[in-house]
Amino acid sequence: MSGIRAGVFGGSGYAGLDLVEILHGHPRVDLVFATSNTYAGEAVPGTALTYVPSADADMEQVDVILLALPHRASAEMARRGLDARVKVVDLSADLRLDTPEAYEMSYHTPHPHPDLLPTPYGLPEINREKLAGAELVATPGCYPTTTLLGLYPLLQCEAICRDAPIIVDAKSGVTGAGRKPSLTTHFAEVYSNLIPYKTGRSHRHVGEMEQEARKIDDKIGPIIFCPHLLPVDRGLMSSIYISLNETLDSSQVHDLYAEIYGGEALVDVLPLGEQATLKHAVKTNKCVISITPVLPRQVHISSVTDNLRKGAASQAVQNMNLMFGIDETLGLI
Repeated sequence: MSGIRAGVFGGSGYAGLDLVEILHGHPRVDLVFATSNTYAGEAVPGTALTYVPSADADMEQVDVILLALPHRASAEMARRGLDARVKVVDLSADLRLDTPEAYEMSYHTPHPHPDLLPTPYGLPEINREKLAGAELVATPGCYPTTTLLGLYPLLQCEAICRDAPIIVDAKSGVTGAGRKPSLTTHFAEVYSNLIPYKTGRSHRHVGEMEQEARKIDDKIGPIIFCPHLLPVDRGLMSSIYISLNETLDSSQVHDLYAEIYGGEALVDVLPLGEQATLKHAVKTNKCVISITPVLPRQVHISSVTDNLRKGAASQAVQNMNLMFGIDETLGLI
C-alpha cells in the first residue's frame, strides 16, 4: 500500500494538535491538510502546512479524515466524509452511543445523523476484529477508555459482583475540557485545587461506559462515576473499586490482567506492589494499570492514560491503522 493520505478536522484543538504531531511522524501517512476556522492561514505547528477553513478542505485529496470537532458538527462532517468515499475516524461523542435515544439521554439534544448509528466502538484491545477494514469508527472518550481498559479482564471473566456498584473515582488534567477557555479551567480556579464535577451518575460518559461494559458482561451493577479536575495539563487516572463474586479471589486478579494484556503493546500491567501514576502514561500512547488486592472479594485498580493520547489522538491513529489493515502500533511506538 502507498502512503495513506490523511486530513485532520479541528487540527488546532488540544487533541487535534496531538493528531497532527502523530500523523506527521507516521511512516505510512501523508498529512494533506489540517483545518481550523479560528487559525485559518496560520502555520500548522511542526509541519509545512497552513490551517485551512473546514469548508475549504478537499476530501477528494485524502483517504481518511480524523475528526477532532465539537459534538454535532462532527457527525455532519462524518456524513460528508462517507459520502465522499473516505474513511472516517471520529473523536467526538456523536457516534459512540448505539441509538439516537441513548445519545439524547446523555447529551440532551437529538442526534444529528441517526443513520450513522450504531458505529464500531474504537477500543482496539476489546473490539479489534470489528475495527479491521471499517469505514467509520467512533473513538472512545478519555474517561471511558481508561475505565473500560481497567475493567475489561474482570468483565470478560464475569467476576464482578452483580449486587454491588462499580465505583470509579477519576481525575483528569485540564486539557480534557478542550482548548476553549472557561471559568472552570481558568488558571486561578484550577491552581492548587482539586475540583469534583458531575459526580455520581450525571456525567455524560456514564452511558457510554455502561453500554460498552454491558456488551461484555450484562449482569454488572451500575457505574458510580466521580470525575475531578486536576491542576495539571494532561494525564488521566481512573481509580476503580470492585467487589468480586465467588468466581475469583482478589489475589488472582493480577495474574488475570497480566495474562489478558500480556500481548498488548499499548497496555502495561505493573508488578504487584507498584502503583500506576500519571508519569507512567503522560506523553505516551499507553494505558498503564496497577492492581491492589484489598480484601478477598475487593480489589482496587488504577488505570492511567494520557487523556490526549490513548484517551484521544493516538487511539484514533491506532483505529486508523486497523481500518487500513496495517500494524496497529505503527507510528505509536
